[in-house]
Order: sequence, then C-alpha cells, then structure tokens
Amino acid sequence: MVKRRNLLVGSLGLPMLPLFAAGCSQGGGESNPYLLGNYAPVDGEFTHTDLQVTGTIPAELEGRFLRNGPNPVGADPSDHHWFVGRGMVHGMRLRDGKAEWYRNRYVGGASPNTNVIGHAGRTMAIVESGGMTQDMSYVLDSVGDNTSIGTGYTAHPKYDPRTGELHAMCYDWANLRDHVRYVVVDANGEWADETEIPLPGMPMIHDMSLTENYAVIFDLPVTLSFVALGTGASFPFRWDNEYEPRVGLLPRGGSAEDIIWRGITQNYAYHPMNAYEDAAGNVVIDIVRYDRMFESDVYGPFGDSQPRLDRWTINPRDEVGANVVKEETIDERPQEFPRCHPDLNGQPYQYGYTVASANNTFPGIYKHDLRTGQATQHDMGAGRHSAEPVFIPKEGSTAEDDGYLMTFVYDAGKDTSELVILDAQDMSRPAIAQVHIPSRVPYGFHGNWVPDTIVGPTT
Repeated sequence: MVKRRNLLVGSLGLPMLPLFAAGCSQGGGESNPYLLGNYAPVDGEFTHTDLQVTGTIPAELEGRFLRNGPNPVGADPSDHHWFVGRGMVHGMRLRDGKAEWYRNRYVGGASPNTNVIGHAGRTMAIVESGGMTQDMSYVLDSVGDNTSIGTGYTAHPKYDPRTGELHAMCYDWANLRDHVRYVVVDANGEWADETEIPLPGMPMIHDMSLTENYAVIFDLPVTLSFVALGTGASFPFRWDNEYEPRVGLLPRGGSAEDIIWRGITQNYAYHPMNAYEDAAGNVVIDIVRYDRMFESDVYGPFGDSQPRLDRWTINPRDEVGANVVKEETIDERPQEFPRCHPDLNGQPYQYGYTVASANNTFPGIYKHDLRTGQATQHDMGAGRHSAEPVFIPKEGSTAEDDGYLMTFVYDAGKDTSELVILDAQDMSRPAIAQVHIPSRVPYGFHGNWVPDTIVGPTT
C-alpha cells in the first residue's frame, strides 16, 4: 500500500539560518552534481506499507532505522550547495521480522537537515550552526522545537555509553564569531553543562571526538568567509590557507584555559570514526581527512580532494616533540561516513566501517580491522550505491563485530531504494535482508538505528 502526501515544499521563504537548512550557495551551473541522479530531491512525502522483502529480517530488530538529509525542491542549479535544503527524515519501522512501514517526512521548524537521533524518549532532528533541535513523533511528524537543549546545537553529539550523556561542540556563525560552546546534555535529555571555548576565528566544526578524559576540538582551516557573505552566499565557509590548524584536548570537567592544543598539517575533517586513550595516555583518533575543502569547489565536499582514513595520535604530556599531532594513513582509498560499535564510543576498539567513495557515488562498504590493518569490503553491485552504514550489535553478542550493518541503498537501474541489512562479521556474504522501497531515498547525511527500548511507538 502506498500513500503519498503531495507537498512540494522547497527552501524558498525559509530563514537563512541554520547554515545547512535553507537558502542556496554559489557555484554549480546546469551540471551541478548535487542536484543530479540520487542527489536530486524527491517530490513528495510517501508512506509505503506491504513492503517486499528479500531474505529474512532478524526478529530481534524492533525499532526504526532513520536518516536525515536536505530535500531542496526548487533549488537553482547555478546557486546550490549540497548541504542546503529543508530537512527530510526517511524511516523504516521493523518488528517481529517484518517491515511495517517506510515514511519520509519534511522536518518542521527551522528545518534541521543533517542528523536524526533518539535520546531520552525523544526522536530529534538536528543540525549545526544556530538551528533549534526539532522533536519528531514516532511516525516522523514534526512536533516542535526541543527547548531543553537550546539553540545552536550540533549535527554530531557524541554519546557516552558509560554515563548516558550527549557531548557536543556547538558553533553559531551568525551569533558567536569568537567562540564555540561545549555542551553536555544528560541522560534525561536536559541541558547539564556548558563551557565557552574562545577561538581565533569561526571554523566550521562539524563533529568532535570524546574519550574517557577529554573532549576533542577540531579547529581546522574551513572558516567563515566575509567575502562569501558579501556576495550573498548562504553557505559562507571557505578554505582559509592562513588559518593555523590544530586539535584541542579539553579535560572533561575543565575550563577553556585547560585545553591542550596540538598543531597539525593543513586539512579538513568532518567525521571521526572513534577516539580513545591508549596505555601510554595518548589520545588516538581515527578520522576521515581531506587535504583541501571548499577551495575551488564551493558547492560540495568532493571537488578539491578525496577523503582518506587517517589515524591521529596526540601526546597530552609536556614532553619534547609533543607539540604536534602524529599523523598516519590507515587507508588511502576514498571513503566517508565512518561508524563503529556504539557501545565503544570513546573507548579502545577494533572494528570500524566506512562507505567507499568514487566519482560522487558510494559503491560499497569497507570494514576496517584497526588492530591488524586489514580491510574487507562489501560491494553493492552494478549501479547500486550505499549510504552511511550503522552498526547494530546482536542480542547477547560478545564479539565486537557480531552484529548487523544497516543502510539505505540506491539502485540506479530501478531508480528506487532499499533498506539493506548485512552481516558485519562476514562482509563477503550476500545481504541478510533487503526491504524494497517503491520510491527513492536520496543521498543524504546521517541517521541511526533507534530501538523501541529508547523511543517507543507511543511517542
């Protein structure tokens, strides 16, 4: 059964803030790659039931797989940036080995368009740089602003499995030009603590890392450009070759004066895979790194350099040679959207997962063994392209990689999408299950598996 809601709602008329929610940027032309193929928006809201399944959905999976991203209906190809457009959440509900529904819904309010999480009984659409978090119902209707967290949140809060807290580095380019905020939200979803961190400029801080003793700040040279602002660009961040790149370690519970800063070579990074402290007390960060970002290609991330998987090791002690980050390449192949076992956030781990990147598409998933250095992969097949892989541990599992990888996959030949469930221990195995969606899930950004034990169907 298919239900369609004919809402052709674009970004026109929405406020310019938050940064990634509405408006357009410069570049592109008629061949703008971020409005072509599966980057293009879908033209309505759909509800699909009676979904066809190939394979077997594990009965233990009871909850929703959610993904957020911009859906810029009506965008001007000559003036469009991939990060811009009203948010749309795509979701699939699984229960008792069945796929009960797929829904896609526009996000209300200031339209956060970058991630969607479940925390403290709430489903929340989130974005960085000034936007209010938007509460959504279990069936993905927008409910209203989440005032408990406040304004100017982030696209990537880090969950601490030991405390149940969310940790976030929050910037707001329109209102906070000289500092960012380190915000802690408690296990009940309430604001708990905040630390102001002065910075020499306004960098784009998409993500952060968290370890047992530190919150990690990525102060890198993609910064607010007043030249771009002066030309009317709604995406006003550009590569700044004069900005000194560095990584900061803020002791948890400390103040800005306690931050340990370490220099690093020129680069930009959106997404760390994980971070932890080794036996010597060093902070180890596995992260996807670009050599350049928004230098000549100002409407998407892939034009100036290709992303690779790096390891950064930081010595926080006052020792000779400890003033710079040690940089190593884990895997030079282009890849993005790293994830790991959620219960090991901020702790030593062995396995991580990324999406292969090739010519602005995503043809497979890599599994990295960070101890042996080996990587295996799952190819999606001809004309098939993955999204961010989310790891879900099996019930009662003891091995770190004993679980499922869940992702949306686009089939170009059919111009439709699927929810695909893989065996994380055996990447050579065909998919455990494929839930066929009659419509398309565009390439977008981030999401999560939200089990009913975190957010139940009565919300």
